[in-house]
Amino acid sequence: MDAKIRIEELKEILNKASVEYYVNDNPTMEDYEYDRLMAELIELEDKNPELKTNDSPTNRIGGEVLSKFEKVVHPNKMMSLADAFSYDELRDFDKRVKSVAPNATYLCELKIDGLSVSLRYENGVLRIGATRGNGSVGENITHNVKTIKSIPLKLSEPLTLEVRGEIFMPRDSFIKLNLEREENEEELFANCRNAAAGSVRQLDSKVAASRNLDAFLYYNLDQNVKTQEEALTSMKKMGFKVNPLYKHCNTIDDVISYIEEMGEKRPNLPYDIDGIVIKVNEMELHDIIGETVKYPKWAIAYKFPPEEVKTKLTDIVFQVGRTGVITPVAIFKPVFVQGSLISKATLHNEDYIKEKDIHINDTVIIHKAGDVIPEVVKPVIEDRGNDLIEFKMIDKCPCCHEPLVRIEGEADYYCLNEYCEDKIINKIIHFASKPAYNIDSLGDKLSEQLFQAGFITDIASIFRLKNQYESLVVLPGLGEKSINHLLEAIENSKKNNLDLLLFGLGIRHVGAKASKLICKRFKNMDGIINAKLDELTAIPDIGDAIANSLYEYMHNEKSISLINQLKELGLNMEYDAGEIKENYFTNKKCVLTGTLSSMGRSEAKKLIESFGGSLSDSVSKKTDILILGENPGSKYDKAKALGIYIMEEPEFLEKIK
Repeated sequence: MDAKIRIEELKEILNKASVEYYVNDNPTMEDYEYDRLMAELIELEDKNPELKTNDSPTNRIGGEVLSKFEKVVHPNKMMSLADAFSYDELRDFDKRVKSVAPNATYLCELKIDGLSVSLRYENGVLRIGATRGNGSVGENITHNVKTIKSIPLKLSEPLTLEVRGEIFMPRDSFIKLNLEREENEEELFANCRNAAAGSVRQLDSKVAASRNLDAFLYYNLDQNVKTQEEALTSMKKMGFKVNPLYKHCNTIDDVISYIEEMGEKRPNLPYDIDGIVIKVNEMELHDIIGETVKYPKWAIAYKFPPEEVKTKLTDIVFQVGRTGVITPVAIFKPVFVQGSLISKATLHNEDYIKEKDIHINDTVIIHKAGDVIPEVVKPVIEDRGNDLIEFKMIDKCPCCHEPLVRIEGEADYYCLNEYCEDKIINKIIHFASKPAYNIDSLGDKLSEQLFQAGFITDIASIFRLKNQYESLVVLPGLGEKSINHLLEAIENSKKNNLDLLLFGLGIRHVGAKASKLICKRFKNMDGIINAKLDELTAIPDIGDAIANSLYEYMHNEKSISLINQLKELGLNMEYDAGEIKENYFTNKKCVLTGTLSSMGRSEAKKLIESFGGSLSDSVSKKTDILILGENPGSKYDKAKALGIYIMEEPEFLEKIK
């Protein structure tokens, strides 16, 4: 048979099988048969590369590698939705809609916690897949979109249209991915959404192909459809995957009932949702209802309150921090909370546990504080059985078994043994970590392995590893390539700015922000060493606790010995503030909530700081601006209550130009 004819035949068979399997959930072909036909198609295309087309299912394997992402201008702006956090806000939305469109009804859809995508088809073939970006301009991720099996590469009809939806990572794929990353000592993804976003922004499409992403489509820009419900049904007929749990509601009370129903089903869904999207169903009413500069007035997103989940607390263990602080940690039956599989949470200290009346074998309620950090809210008293074990604080270090000390006026217990192995290991891990000295590839497990093998004994010894090359390359699980990469990363890190070194030293109370402020004031390490106590306390935002701790550290013989060793080893001891360009953010205190679609948090922080502003983690009366990303947390509510200016991403991008 002619190769071109056979390739077209195979493409049609395999594309149809993908739709049946991944979209309709009704497989019509055995896996071995699909694999056999795919192998035949790959072989034919390898022999006849000129016959490979964009709609070929072999594109789903990945392999295309980009040097960078191209920008894509959206012909129709991808607007975000206004958020509602209460039923009262939904009723206000309903009043506004009904005041101009009294006959309007609503279509409710699950708000999938993923990444928005625009798909453009020409003559039925997928041409462009793009991120939302700032709403007007996104990034071309077509090479990665093609690897998502539920997104059709070719439609059943030769249509030219644009559809929009959400790319997401199913929970089982998320768990598998994080297990693999943990084994490879890679940083874990915080939740399914971050994992999906990180996957579609890979330059190598093989990486995206390996992540088992999925997608639901929810918006059809075809002007022939009369309702949102019709848009969903028409997209399903075209071969797009549409979430089936939508509902047509006649009244706002029906909407609220649907929200309650989905809130109960939420924990058992195989994917993450963070709310419900409510749209006026009748398309002809959209223009009448109108839109603001940022949002359509005919739609709103109801955001679920922070998720609270029950689980059983099976044990309380103790960890030794780099400063010697002993932290009790709750171990509980693993459970999903807001997209992450959680199995432990800090219990802070003895007083915290007693105040909350927490026992081993309690059923407890957990949530994510600030939508990020796992936290035990309280025990469920009515669920208590006869197997409770009362918490008892230990009096000896779990590592070195030396007596613990509780400092007067503090809630924490400390191990004061400077030779405690856990303290030393955690100091090394902190120093090499990304927020501190950021030594690439020297992760927690490798740091511990090198410590246990005697190669690293303190921070300075990290920079002497190059002298033990022959012994390092024979360590289990490493080898020449890994060691060369590690030693290169260590050598490159010596150029790091001084504030990273100061933070990396792990001085009690001296965090990343304080380190930067101190380095800005004294310019170099010698200036910091010779600083007087009153000079330290005179720095804005440097309180007595930070100043006293730093002053004490810099007047300790062992600390000065370590710093002198690091000087001799070639580490940079100067601070480069960079050129500060004044603009809107100069001297402004900013907080970011949610996720920016255009950049990561660290990039946003660098931009704000380059203009002389600052980005902190918590909202207070001193906050000038709350920068609002997608899926904001409780910081948004607090900022609204305090009357803080809330800046959305498009305005942020405009002001950092």
